[in-house]
Amino acid sequence: MTELRPEPAAIDEDFMDAVPPEAPLAMPVQDFRHKPTIRQRVRFDGVKVWLARLIAFGGAAAIAAIGFSQMLQTFGDRPTPMQWALLILFVPTFGWVGFSFCSVLAGLFAPRLSTPDGPNDARVVVVMPVYHEDTAESIGLLSALAQELQREGMAQRTEIFVLSDSRDPVMAVNETLAIATARETSPVPIWYRRRMTNEDRKSGNLAEFVRRWGGRYDQMVVLDADSILAGKTVRELSARMNADPQMGLIQTMPILVGGETIFARQIQFAGRVYGPMIARAVSAWSGNSGNYWGHNAIIRMSAFAEACGLPRLPGKPPFGGTILSHDFVEAAALCRAGWKVRLDHDLRGSYEGSPPTLLDMAARERRWAQGNLQHARLLRMRGMRPVSFAHFIIGMLGFVMSPIWLTLLMVGLTLSFTVLLSTPEYFPNAYQMFPNWPVFDAQRMFWLFVAAMSFLLLPKMIATFRAWLRPLARESGGPVRIFASAIFENLLSALIAPVQMLIQTRQIYEILRGRDSGWQAQVRAGSMPDWGVVIRRHWIHVLVGVVTVAVLARFSPWQLVWLSPILAGLILSPLTSRYSASPVFGRWARMRGLLVTPEERDPPAILTAAHAAARNLPRPASDKSILLDLGRDPDLMARHISMLPPARPLPAAQRLPQITAEAKIANAATQSEALSFLTKEETDALVSHAALLEQWSALPQ
Repeated sequence: MTELRPEPAAIDEDFMDAVPPEAPLAMPVQDFRHKPTIRQRVRFDGVKVWLARLIAFGGAAAIAAIGFSQMLQTFGDRPTPMQWALLILFVPTFGWVGFSFCSVLAGLFAPRLSTPDGPNDARVVVVMPVYHEDTAESIGLLSALAQELQREGMAQRTEIFVLSDSRDPVMAVNETLAIATARETSPVPIWYRRRMTNEDRKSGNLAEFVRRWGGRYDQMVVLDADSILAGKTVRELSARMNADPQMGLIQTMPILVGGETIFARQIQFAGRVYGPMIARAVSAWSGNSGNYWGHNAIIRMSAFAEACGLPRLPGKPPFGGTILSHDFVEAAALCRAGWKVRLDHDLRGSYEGSPPTLLDMAARERRWAQGNLQHARLLRMRGMRPVSFAHFIIGMLGFVMSPIWLTLLMVGLTLSFTVLLSTPEYFPNAYQMFPNWPVFDAQRMFWLFVAAMSFLLLPKMIATFRAWLRPLARESGGPVRIFASAIFENLLSALIAPVQMLIQTRQIYEILRGRDSGWQAQVRAGSMPDWGVVIRRHWIHVLVGVVTVAVLARFSPWQLVWLSPILAGLILSPLTSRYSASPVFGRWARMRGLLVTPEERDPPAILTAAHAAARNLPRPASDKSILLDLGRDPDLMARHISMLPPARPLPAAQRLPQITAEAKIANAATQSEALSFLTKEETDALVSHAALLEQWSALPQ
């Protein structure tokens, strides 16, 4: 049977270049110390939005107040200093778990959204920033999207732009060859630009693109290297934004896909079952002051350029320099400039990959923690909307709650040991007639514990029962399997939670001491760590758990019952970390119907097409052998050179690697010898300049 290959669309002569003609768009750097000029006023949020906020934030405040009152009564009229410390730590913890429950209730007021009909000629660009990625997988996603955009009738007004920040020359060649191959059959123009330097990381990458080509487009869809939107979803996003001239950004709720390990599948299942309900809740109380998660969203180009030129924070990292969690800040900047930012919880067809292992997740969270703590310096942004302020606080609390929880546990244990090891003084005053009886209401404390666990687990239970009433249960193997999967997910989460608590606490400590997270490539497909790795990373967790068990067994055995989930998670952390990263156990769970999502049973068309497209692209190389392939194969060399930008005159200081590379090549006898002479910077200059490549390829092999 003859394979049917898509016919490439008619393209203009500009499509033969790596990049289109520049269309500059001004993107001034914002001064957050002053209010922006607001060109338009966003319509006042409706009654339903304010009711949702009252339930979410008012309910959380009420729960925190009740918790304070009940805990105070537990300690009596004269709390000791340690009891006051416990009380101060308990209130935010109790309020935090209460907020998760109240937020779910607020989701009852989520808006009903729809996609308007009518003409739409908005020019759309799909941008994918990449940094040392698996090029076949990333470009395969874009190739599949290009075909879907054509079927949705958007090929004539949509373009795709790959924005590379890769610094490794081998990765650069992988990118050019994959994109050159994808362009041959793409019905949509695919452009490629690699920056000479990568100041300000992803936010700088996007800002440089906007300033050079932003005037060419009306709307910008932002993707991550492992995320994608279905063509239909892109069309709906474009139509919704086009119909509302005040709309600055629409965020979708990505569904996690592609998980193979137990850890990835657990996160994937939780996101699929609990995620839609959480998205409804956030959409309900955010209203027109929503948040941005950095990808799988559509942005009005003019609004982004006008409001989102981010400054560098004064001082050195980790609190100064480049704004890491730029997406939150960009959403707040759009809102303060008078644009709407909205989470459209109803849209489907939005997908992204998940971290494969606990250790890979910890590496990602290290950057997120630093970025969110940076937001403390932006809380006084002039003109910020209160809900944007709330997004910043929630983001920070997501990490700060770990050291608060740890301190709460330590204070509680200290308080227990103080009571056990001390003798009560019933008559502190010699002339006292009646004794001072120790006050501690154990029954009230028990019910506070039950309430906290209920607030924590009820949202998950509601989401699971909600899934039973929808096709999600049938598509995930039926109500029995989805219930068993929910139990399995909760057990695994309980084992992982105390480990994450200690990991995040250490991360916060390192950040406060001034240690920067740096910028490393994201791990998309991890491997099962060996015992040496997990022991080095988790020995302190095991030690804390074992010592705590020994002390409690000696002085307060009954507390082992209450703390057993935490202690088990710490002691078993090497086993949990290693075996949750096993694809074998992931397949075992899949075969038994555990942690199965609808996207596994019936893969979305765009993901199936992306896998097929990735197989037809050149496989990424990991060493300089691909550079030798360029020298041997004129067709490969032509493909690579076609993706290079036109040469630009640069100062000599910026051309030093090029100059020294040219001299070394001139004195080499063969291509291999020339490569052995070159440093990494000089090799990068070689693969970035057509003239150097022609000089090098003229050498004998």
